[in-house]
Amino acid sequence: MNVTSSPLGSPLGVRSPDRGSGRRIRPSALLLGLSLALAACPPPVPPGSTAPNTLGQVAQPPLGSSGAADQVVAPAVAPEMSGWNAVPGILARIVPPSFPARECAITAHGAVAGGQQDASLAIARAITDCATNGGGRVLVPAGVFKVGAIHLESNIELHLAEGATLRFNPDPAAYLPVVLTRWEGIECMNYSPLIYARDKQNIAITGKGTLDGSASEENWWRWAKRGDDNKSLAAADVRELNRMSEAGVPVEQRVFGAGHYLRPNFIQIYSSRNVLIEGVKIVRSPMWEVHPVLSENVTVRGLEIVSHGPNNDGCNPDSSRDVLIEDCVFDVGDDCIAIKSGRNEDGRRVNRPVENIIVRGSSMRDGHAGVAIGSEIAGGGRNIFIENNRMDSPHLDRALRLKSNARRGGTIENVYMRNVQVGRVSEALLTIDFLYEEGARGAFPPTARNIVIENVKASESPRLFYIVGFEAATIEGIRVANTQILNATATEVVEHAGRIELENVEITPKNKPRSLSSRQPTQ
Repeated sequence: MNVTSSPLGSPLGVRSPDRGSGRRIRPSALLLGLSLALAACPPPVPPGSTAPNTLGQVAQPPLGSSGAADQVVAPAVAPEMSGWNAVPGILARIVPPSFPARECAITAHGAVAGGQQDASLAIARAITDCATNGGGRVLVPAGVFKVGAIHLESNIELHLAEGATLRFNPDPAAYLPVVLTRWEGIECMNYSPLIYARDKQNIAITGKGTLDGSASEENWWRWAKRGDDNKSLAAADVRELNRMSEAGVPVEQRVFGAGHYLRPNFIQIYSSRNVLIEGVKIVRSPMWEVHPVLSENVTVRGLEIVSHGPNNDGCNPDSSRDVLIEDCVFDVGDDCIAIKSGRNEDGRRVNRPVENIIVRGSSMRDGHAGVAIGSEIAGGGRNIFIENNRMDSPHLDRALRLKSNARRGGTIENVYMRNVQVGRVSEALLTIDFLYEEGARGAFPPTARNIVIENVKASESPRLFYIVGFEAATIEGIRVANTQILNATATEVVEHAGRIELENVEITPKNKPRSLSSRQPTQ
């Protein structure tokens, strides 16, 4: 069917009751056959919580909690520069780092190709030598090199030549001692990520080579596999980490690592700035592949990520700002891109939103979502721009996915998606799931507002919307324009949502029925 609303905000726009009116609208409105359950507005922010960050109202704390990047504060997008006209200003601040012409080959420091001899010490020596002399390129030449944890220094470009492979040792001991990390939104001391940087400036991972995490069901992925009792090896550690966070245990006392089962990320850039990750192929990751945390001015460009293990998100900008993700291929076991800002109490303690994120020119294949925001979004997320991407796979669930609950909380606002080609998705073009995991049980109802989708075509999607909230949550200001959904097979799902606006939206069912009062076409 072809439905238009012009001007925007005509009868197809459905509003929540006015704040303070005391009225509650029951699910009685019909919109394109959608049953809209409109909830009352949320209560005041609970005592002891952090009020949502609102553009132009709250000054942002410095980046990170310590170290070199602490003094860097990028401005939030001003209200007068909202929407797509804010993108040029964001891009002007995202400038890849440059490096001296110095080159330090790892083979000159003792690394031997072949994949048998551990090259970790040789790589560490090459990084130290190069950094001590002012920085430059640490070269990994063609060949297979066996390695453990790699820690980058400021002014270092780790460059993998064509034909080079860094094959990471699956032995957990290769990632000790523990380091400060954020594990699924909670800070702790855990195994080092395979490639790690903390409090650094001007760092890069580049080239045409391969980063092979060596993860499989025999090692890292086994830790997340659930047994007959529906529990994994990691389950007890995950519960304990969450307990420590809720109890306010100091981060330095949240020690995991040896004897525990919290997998490391592949690449984690922590509290750093001026970062470039470009060109390499990433395979067989233990879990999250590219994870910039509390960082600024980050470019992720031209990556090919193929990794189908559990929790294998492709790229996770986390409480970071001014991040460009472009020209990448994501073929992963979880969300292709998952934008985050901390989990539950720990996210509110750090209190740093993820903001000014641009995702463009990329291909999303297998995954739970093309772009997801949450569920670890306690610090909030805003100013997220998604354009000129292609999302297509029978194993891709959604194009755009927002997820949270009443324990995560967080405000997600100013999300814009345009000019996206969607082939097949298995759930919906847009999913907003505020009943994710713990659902409505909690004191921090989440908010989603000002979500705009324009010029999107889906060749095969069951529905346009899967939107599920609850009474205390806020879902408001959803706009879809110039969008086509073909081969729809399922009923739209919209519960506890406020204003939804459609303009020039076409939804064509796979088996299009004829109206009961329509005449048969003449022969």
